[in-house]
Amino acid sequence: MLMTLTFLIWLVLVMIGVHVGYSLIIVSLIFFAMSGDLALLPFAFKEMLGGINNFTLLAVPFFVLAGNLMNGGGVTNRIFGFAKAMIGHKKGGLAHVNVLASLIFSGMSGSALADAGGLGQLEIKSMKDAGFDDGFAGGITAASCIIGPLVPPSTPLIIYAVIAGQSVEKLFIAGFIPGLVTTAALMIMCSILSHKRNYPCEPKCSNAVRWETFKKSFWALLTPVIILFGIFSGIFTPTEAAVVAATYTTILGFFVYKELDLKKFYQIVIDSVKTTGTIAM
Repeated sequence: MLMTLTFLIWLVLVMIGVHVGYSLIIVSLIFFAMSGDLALLPFAFKEMLGGINNFTLLAVPFFVLAGNLMNGGGVTNRIFGFAKAMIGHKKGGLAHVNVLASLIFSGMSGSALADAGGLGQLEIKSMKDAGFDDGFAGGITAASCIIGPLVPPSTPLIIYAVIAGQSVEKLFIAGFIPGLVTTAALMIMCSILSHKRNYPCEPKCSNAVRWETFKKSFWALLTPVIILFGIFSGIFTPTEAAVVAATYTTILGFFVYKELDLKKFYQIVIDSVKTTGTIAM
């Protein structure tokens, strides 16, 4: 009876818009209060803190921070520009660019939230300005964001590895094929719909322009190489890779692209803390 009542209370809280994490905490407190066994409360809080006190899970906040630094430090814009120069001339070009840029970005942050929050906004605006339907622009952006949780360094795979006691490296390897298949499927769909709806394409870039774009985005494109090579070669663990990614993108933002300042960096850290708190809940 008590379990049924607490479940109904949780259901009501969720339906009125209370965050799932907060609603679970509230329901847990109500359960302990109604059961009369308040002595278990300290144990419950200890277990909650112990659940996130894990070295491997430290990778999550640092990958989130790295993703936000890429968005704020100019890395994202250069990735998008590189993808646009490479395949923007295909039918429905910006839709293909959307998917390819998300794949590259996913190899840096592993977070759908970071993809949607930074790269996604740029992709949608560019597609709408080019004459794509709002629904299609939003739909393909949302769909391409799911590549992030599939390919390494995937934040959900790190969390799953900790919960299930599995190897993070093996899960990362297992995520490659689904991520690439999803990318290919989205591009095929984009091609079909673009021909059917006569979506526009970008002017084809010359090899000289492509080379110039590559040079401008080289340091950004080097990020996933550093992360993945470091992990799979055994140079550092996924957690250490996350720290390296955050440090590297900070250096790019401040000293290479010079699009970060202390005020902007502070806000990025605050946003990353909020996102990490949401994930931890």
